[in-house]
Amino acid sequence: MMPAEGIIQFNLSLQKTGALNEEWIGRVQPWRHILFQLQLIGQSQDRYDGYGYGNISERLKKSVPDHALRSFVISGSQTGHLSDLTVDHYALVTGWNLENNAIDSTGPCHPSSESLTHAAVYEADKSVNAVIHVHSPELWHRSQELGIPATSPHIRCGTPDMAQEVLRLLSCAAYRSLGVFAMGGHEDGMVSFGEDIMAAGLRLIRFLAYP
Repeated sequence: MMPAEGIIQFNLSLQKTGALNEEWIGRVQPWRHILFQLQLIGQSQDRYDGYGYGNISERLKKSVPDHALRSFVISGSQTGHLSDLTVDHYALVTGWNLENNAIDSTGPCHPSSESLTHAAVYEADKSVNAVIHVHSPELWHRSQELGIPATSPHIRCGTPDMAQEVLRLLSCAAYRSLGVFAMGGHEDGMVSFGEDIMAAGLRLIRFLAYP
């Protein structure tokens, strides 16, 4: 499964622009730094063939009214090695089509290779305004024990099949309420989400704190 790590597999329509508005990443930045310090987002030659891992996003329905619910700011592809990101390291996803495996974005960089998975979470639940994707061997291997649902182990990350699998998983109200799931076919991959970035982050930390 791992050769797909960090590699964009969707059809990307990118309008290259300057850096995004700093206000758009103001709430995301502190959590991105925390997750990097916890090694839940990062990059290491000893893990995942040396590719960067983990990403973070927030819906911008109030900041970008022209795009309504179909826009979110997300960390850029292969930025895992950076301890702190700047406005040059984020992209704005302005639309998506899960069936056609397509993402539209603007900004100074390519959006994360997991953008389609983030889009699927936002599509599954309109009350969700933040999504975090990390790599945690501890949580991933204990997900069943902790009662965390998982996507099918046969479905790879960053694919339209994964996006559809996320929609299927989150069609269950109890799973949406839990706000965390494991990516069964994506080694160590975990996703948390919530009504804001604080809720998404704390849900993840809550499970990490379980004995």
